Amino acid sequence: MNFQSINPIEKLWSSPLTADSTEKSNESQAAGSLFSDVFQSLLDNVKETDAAKNEKEYLLATGQLDNPAEMTIASSQYEASVALLVQVRNKALDAYNELIRMSV
Repeated sequence: MNFQSINPIEKLWSSPLTADSTEKSNESQAAGSLFSDVFQSLLDNVKETDAAKNEKEYLLATGQLDNPAEMTIASSQYEASVALLVQVRNKALDAYNELIRMSV
């Protein structure tokens, strides 16, 4: 039997207690850009799957689509991408609301 070792978790940014003020601002921007990159990729995925779904619907309506299951698959992919985007948005809002409620 071969066993693979578990790699340690790498930090995305250093601890704010050890960083100076310029590093803190760079790290907060990096953390913000990390979330914005993830959210932007989710938005792009929704746009791409919507375009694919619309194209399949057009092809089906004009009789150019040989396999109608392709339109159903494209529609399901679109619905899943929208559901994922909504869930990520809801979790981000929940986290923000929890941070707001914290007393310092």
